[in-house]
Amino acid sequence: MNGIAQSVNVGRPGPSMGKDVATTGINKRPVSEPVTVRAPGPKTVGLHSGVVGDHIGDTEHHGGDDQAIYAYAAEDYAWWAASLGRDLPPGLFGENLTTSGLDLVGGVIGEKWEFGSGLVLQVTFGRIPCVTFQNRMGEPRWVKRFSAANRTGAYLRVIASGQLLPGDRITVVDRPAHGLTLAESYEIYMHDNARLARLLDAPELPPKMLAEVAERLR
Repeated sequence: MNGIAQSVNVGRPGPSMGKDVATTGINKRPVSEPVTVRAPGPKTVGLHSGVVGDHIGDTEHHGGDDQAIYAYAAEDYAWWAASLGRDLPPGLFGENLTTSGLDLVGGVIGEKWEFGSGLVLQVTFGRIPCVTFQNRMGEPRWVKRFSAANRTGAYLRVIASGQLLPGDRITVVDRPAHGLTLAESYEIYMHDNARLARLLDAPELPPKMLAEVAERLR
């Protein structure tokens, strides 16, 4: 499967939007020049975002190796635009990468994306919406609506560092045989305790999440 990096988006520090933190980096804007991507390290003490120059305000809940990059699909933006009756420009959801041509709803946990620059990213899980996202959108019951739609986008970890640039090709070069998709894993984790054991089929999920699932099963 092939896709395109339709837009690359970088966030600068802005005032907090509802959380007990000083700043937010959700207000991302498209850039025209390549940006450097590398593994940021642990969530709270590392470099936070995988994109050099990208700001993360809530370092307890965002960023780190398992959320180094956030991607959202142009196709899912189009679905939301029709549902909400408004234009949704790239970066509005706070994603670093707006893709086209990739099925993120059906994307498999652990699949790897290779870019023309040599950058390699790996899908880890979907986005759990928060109050900052709610206030950014200004839509009633946005957290519940976003979660219910299960068009979560994809968090990714960095397997091989490289450049991320608008218009670059994206090729899915490896897809694990377990077949656990972003949509299925999100539905199970958020709403279906009876199927929690299915998540253990995907060792590529964030280690902290796997440990939590194992504890919940006990």
